[in-house]
Amino acid sequence: MGQLEVIPDHIKAALEYHEIYPSTIKLAVNADLSVDGNYCDIWIAVTGTNLVILTGAGGNDKLKLFSGFRESGGKSKNKGGGSRQNDAGWKETSFEEYPLEKVESLTVDNLASTGMLTARISGEDIAVCCFTNSHGRKVGSFVRLFEKIKQGQELTKEDFDEVQSLEYCPKCGLLYPEQDRKVCPKCIDRKSVFLRVLSFVPRYKLQLSLIILCMFLNAGFNLLFPYLSGTILFDQVLTEGGKYYGQVGMTVLVIVVARVAAQLVGIAYGRINSGMTVKVIFDLKTEIFSAMQRLSLSFYNKRQTGSLMTRINNDAEQLQSFFHDGLPYFIVNAVQIIGIAAVMFAMNWKLALLVFIPTPLIIISVKKLFPKLWKIYHRRYSKSSKLNALINDTLKGVRVVKAFGKEALEVDRFSRTNAALLNVDIGLGKLLSTMFPFLGYIMTIGSFIAWGFGGWEVVNGKISFGVLITFINYIGMLYGPLDFMTRIVDWWSGCMNSAQRIFEVIDAVPDITDAPNPVEMRDMKGNISFRSVNFSYEPNKPVLHDISFEIEAGKMLGIVGHSGAGKTTIANLINRLYDVDSGEITIDGVNVKNIALKDLRANIGVVSQETYLFMGTIAENIAYAKPGATMEEIFKAAKAAHAHDFIIKLPDGYDTVIGRGGRDLSGGERQRISIARAILYDPKILILDEATSAMDTETEGLIQDALDKLVKGRTTISIAHRLSTLRNADKLIVLDGGKIVESGTHSELIGLKGTYYRLVQKQSEALKMRGVGD
Repeated sequence: MGQLEVIPDHIKAALEYHEIYPSTIKLAVNADLSVDGNYCDIWIAVTGTNLVILTGAGGNDKLKLFSGFRESGGKSKNKGGGSRQNDAGWKETSFEEYPLEKVESLTVDNLASTGMLTARISGEDIAVCCFTNSHGRKVGSFVRLFEKIKQGQELTKEDFDEVQSLEYCPKCGLLYPEQDRKVCPKCIDRKSVFLRVLSFVPRYKLQLSLIILCMFLNAGFNLLFPYLSGTILFDQVLTEGGKYYGQVGMTVLVIVVARVAAQLVGIAYGRINSGMTVKVIFDLKTEIFSAMQRLSLSFYNKRQTGSLMTRINNDAEQLQSFFHDGLPYFIVNAVQIIGIAAVMFAMNWKLALLVFIPTPLIIISVKKLFPKLWKIYHRRYSKSSKLNALINDTLKGVRVVKAFGKEALEVDRFSRTNAALLNVDIGLGKLLSTMFPFLGYIMTIGSFIAWGFGGWEVVNGKISFGVLITFINYIGMLYGPLDFMTRIVDWWSGCMNSAQRIFEVIDAVPDITDAPNPVEMRDMKGNISFRSVNFSYEPNKPVLHDISFEIEAGKMLGIVGHSGAGKTTIANLINRLYDVDSGEITIDGVNVKNIALKDLRANIGVVSQETYLFMGTIAENIAYAKPGATMEEIFKAAKAAHAHDFIIKLPDGYDTVIGRGGRDLSGGERQRISIARAILYDPKILILDEATSAMDTETEGLIQDALDKLVKGRTTISIAHRLSTLRNADKLIVLDGGKIVESGTHSELIGLKGTYYRLVQKQSEALKMRGVGD
């Protein structure tokens, strides 16, 4: 039996009651909404002869997360009628089955926030069920596999392996936000994040060893000072009969030398730690950015640019404080607390015990405070990333803002988003300003006890005044580290939140990867074939339907269609920016999924309608895909793209520095530089996606002449709204609604007087009107 998901035992029992046994089921899927939108448990199964629909509620299904269920209004077709409850507490409300020969097709309709499965049975459309988005992927796969069954094809293991089921956290039941990473933000083990952060440190073992040595030396000096200035000075130097009575100068000199030595150790520690910290953060930023470069386009489509910039810059800098100010001082203070406690108990265990009385209360308070701070810092990041995204969006679109006079609107948007961050910061500030003074007051209780009980002990002659002063000094030294340990909760929460977000990027798995043993194709011929290709950016929202065509090496294919017909998607699939849902794309007879990505991308050049130029010189932008190109090659490519003439008129010619996105240039100039970049790359397969869209008629003619020369001898896929640029194409395909509705040469399609003919006519009329206007 093929399964999109495991059928529970109580559902098997319900099906067996209707004489439908597991061995007869070829395909089954679960949905969670009735047609009228009520939560319920619906199972749709396909046997060798029937389509079966079983509806109920309760039992051990995932819907136990909801407080209760309203029964579906469908009429039950049970044997004996009425509803029936099995031993698992699952209550059947309806059962229906239809002969497969009467089921013509199944379709999925996307609604606002749900989907609906519809069956066409005997010429009539019947709504089978609805489902939430968490079930959408499986229901869509069910429809696809049902079509194979209807066509008489046997389902294979590979058919089911392609289905990516959504996974949930086993502890809390929430959907994993990153399906590839399987990490639940709510249940994540903070200790594991901390240990993983520490994994960046062992690369610098020598520096770390020196830092630890400096820490212990520093802690030793700190423990020595109260003893020298207390017990030694008062009881042994200033008290008559003491071991060092009268040697005040020598004692002060020893204290000064110890202070200088401690200061030198501190300077050495600071220099070594600063050097190691910046190197660790350098490695971390490099790893984040490298991980981002490995990820597929779908990763960026789901995230805002400002959020990603926050992770590289702000989160990495937050971790810098972890390595520079947090972890080292945590170790120093921990060693100091242990050392001070040991000395105090050795001097007077009774007095030491009284001093540490408030400690359990401090530990309990910190333990209660930590989860709250973790949530607040997570919320603060969310608000901060939205603010960064808004700023980035507004700055990139500043021309549009100015053109429409919407400065006030943008200020209002910024103020509202900034206010949300402000409210979180105010709440955080109030919490910290309340808790830390409270904890500080608790810690001072120990010093009051020490003064009272210790003074009584001195009066009664049980301890000396020097011992009491030493004890008080140690208490002063103790509360500094203890205060740090209480405030470390704030630091820890912020740093570990940042680390978690960084690891989300590093751990993200790219959708597009090389096959286990990729085929190396350094020198492609350029034969391209699409065979029954289906594709959707989101589950159950198909963009391409059953696309099939072939392009011979060296030939030119023109793709025509309205906006949103799927033209650019075809180009993206050839370049394998995305993978097909079903079907296959081959180049020279090899599936693109099996071709090594470096070879695939090295043989394909793209001139996109979304021209992007990087910050740098014009020469650097032209040579982006071929960094080792000579200036002579750059000149030649620019001339071929008719870009040379306007470039040499710029102040610094080819050395002119242009801003991000090439905003200093016109749209036509940017596009010509993009074409020059593709010409210099000299690919075997060339994709022109609206390559002349931003040019005037005269420039377009010049570019078209250059492109006509460029496409000779190489496979070319040209996408254009201006149909005149495709007249010389060896073949044209016309897309409408993601389907190929016509194909042939320009003359053949004109003769058909179909979709292509109508597009040509409309464009001709528009050009005539433009000519009159001119």
